[in-house]
Amino acid sequence: MKAFSCRICDSPLFFENSTCVTCGAVLAYSCPEHDIVPLEEDGTYVDADDVRWYRCANLELSDCTWLTDVEGGQCFSCDLTRTRPNDADAKGLSQFGVAEAAKRRLVVELDARGLPIVGREEDPEGGLCFDLLSSVAENVVIGHDNGVITIDLAEGDDAHRAKVQAQLDEPYRTMLGHFRHEVGHYYEGVLVGDGPLRADYRALFGDESVDYQEQIDRHYAEGPPQDWAESYISTYATMHPFEDFAETFAHWMHISETIDSARAQALVTVDPDAFSLFADLVNGVWVPLSVALNQINRAMGRDDLYPFVIAPPVLDKLEFVAALTRPHAAASQPPASGANLAL
Repeated sequence: MKAFSCRICDSPLFFENSTCVTCGAVLAYSCPEHDIVPLEEDGTYVDADDVRWYRCANLELSDCTWLTDVEGGQCFSCDLTRTRPNDADAKGLSQFGVAEAAKRRLVVELDARGLPIVGREEDPEGGLCFDLLSSVAENVVIGHDNGVITIDLAEGDDAHRAKVQAQLDEPYRTMLGHFRHEVGHYYEGVLVGDGPLRADYRALFGDESVDYQEQIDRHYAEGPPQDWAESYISTYATMHPFEDFAETFAHWMHISETIDSARAQALVTVDPDAFSLFADLVNGVWVPLSVALNQINRAMGRDDLYPFVIAPPVLDKLEFVAALTRPHAAASQPPASGANLAL
């Protein structure tokens, strides 16, 4: 995430800020400008082309700070949400904003890397959309199905998420992590598909045609192989090649976004684009940075920020994922109206 500052007083801002705490300016996020902009007294923003922009209709519902050029309309990120809790589900709605905040960050990250986001209106059969469901009255299974990503809003509750994390003996579990993992499934289909890259995929991750349900049953009955850490980033990645790819994609995003954020805050001075291989970036920048961040977390009495060890086979998998995204490195602009079009 880039470093933001207030255009009025130059004070530093967080991506989620709707008000500058220093000067009081009312703020919103502009997708075309990739920046946080100050609003006029009527709550609108006029860009350099004299286009008037309005706050997203979901400002009160989910704390959405994005702009749309349709008065009373939704922004691009909110348009990607297909299902949300009903108005009578107070608990689900209280958790909804956490999920939407993570999704907005995900959309910005994907856009910054030039990855295409095609909504359901443009591609009704395989376009990307999100079902953000409340598990208050029903069981919700987090997952991906042909472009539809389902998220359990209960994961926005820290106590619930920590409980599940302990039950599954996971070193890391966050709402943003869920989004990055599930969108990894989506991009496997988009970037790998059934073309020539599938053979390279299988050489690294295995044969994805093996029965998925059987592999799930095996995983939960027997657990991961004893030597799993020699070839996988997590125990969950051992379940099936689909999950191994999605976990690797998520870690590619974890690493890339954290390095970029560290550079934006002047904690890292090297330009990530100077590395032709992602593996070199991991070894040269990420490993020392993550060790330092883990030490800082421990100094605050917190768990490690990045509690993972990257074995050589995992590094090869990360390189494969990074290489998939390189043709999309030149990011295109998001749609001005927030319509479901490719970013």
